[in-house]
Amino acid sequence: MTTTIVVSNQKGGVAKTTTCLSLGACLSEMGKIVLLADMDPQANLTLSMGLKPKELHHTVGDALLENASLVGVSRESPVYGLDIVPANQGLVILDRILYGRPGYQFRLKNGLDAMDEGFYDFVLIDCPPSLGTLTLNALTAADLLIIPVQCEYYAAHTLRHFVELVQQVREKTNPRLKYRVLVTMYDRRNRICRVILNQMKRGLNEALFDTIIEVDTRLRESPVFGQPITLYAPKTRGAEQYRALAKELMNHG
Repeated sequence: MTTTIVVSNQKGGVAKTTTCLSLGACLSEMGKIVLLADMDPQANLTLSMGLKPKELHHTVGDALLENASLVGVSRESPVYGLDIVPANQGLVILDRILYGRPGYQFRLKNGLDAMDEGFYDFVLIDCPPSLGTLTLNALTAADLLIIPVQCEYYAAHTLRHFVELVQQVREKTNPRLKYRVLVTMYDRRNRICRVILNQMKRGLNEALFDTIIEVDTRLRESPVFGQPITLYAPKTRGAEQYRALAKELMNHG
């Protein structure tokens, strides 16, 4: 059975794409077959896999328009067991084209349902930092939403907004959607970070992952070289923390 996970946050710069790429690579390292789907017109996940968006002839947009299957537009990566459905800036136009069409929220879900059962163990979806048609498609298709957040003042507001969004999606298109919160870019030397983390632990309880992703320069560098952290710097703190996240996800969901 395939588990579909969306990584999303309305705020940019919270390691959303890094989490999608690194978690996917760690799951594949554990022997799972993983499909990454880039739903962001900025195509950062596509770039992080060493692909050039402007040179792509087929992207996730073709699948959303139902002109091709998700498997048909997917690409293999240098990591065994890790494939990607790439994106490019054409998604900006597609976001407007799809809105309002009958069943537009279900285009991605229909594409995933059309794949052979068990073809992939996990599908990880990277979303734009906005709540438009593309993000709604991803949330409608997902079993789990992972919300990466930094320990900063505005984090609580962002989380409150997303929890409200999850409830709306549950009521309208996807009653099975669950969410978990992942602390990213954590600086243990920063007192404010420690204070806000403690507040999160008290307020979020089981919704908060035990694993914390700390600041790591290598995590920021790896996409530049078109590699996940497991290839670029496999023995670093960032790699080990994303491995811990993958294990936590496997053990507890």
